[in-house]
Amino acid sequence: EVQLVESGGGLVQAGGSLRLSCAASGFTFDDYDIGWFRQAPGKEREGVSSISRSDGFIYYADSVEGRFTISSDNANNTVYLQMDSLKPEDTALYYCYLRNGHEDYWGEGTQVTVSS
Repeated sequence: EVQLVESGGGLVQAGGSLRLSCAASGFTFDDYDIGWFRQAPGKEREGVSSISRSDGFIYYADSVEGRFTISSDNANNTVYLQMDSLKPEDTALYYCYLRNGHEDYWGEGTQVTVSS
C-alpha cells in the first residue's frame, strides 16, 4: 500500500521560509510523478509543483514560480518543497501526491499558515 507522509508545515511570517518533506513508501514501481497540491479554505485544490521520476520534468504553478523549489531524494523516495518569500495567500493545507499511470495517491496534508 502506497503511503505518503508529509512534514514541515507551520506558522511563518510573510517573507519567511518553510521546507516541506514527503516520504513515500509501499511501492516498487519507478515511473511516477510526485509533488504537491494545496487547498485554501473555500477554494479548490490546486497543483503547486511536481517532479517526474522518469525524466526529471519539473512543474511549478505560476503563483509559486521563482519562490518555491522542488527537489527529490530518489534513494529514499522523498520529495521536498522549499518555500521562500512566503505570502499570506500561500496559506493552505499542502498535500503530497504521487501519480503512477492512472492511479493517484495522497498524503494527509500539512498546514502552512503565513501571517501578514
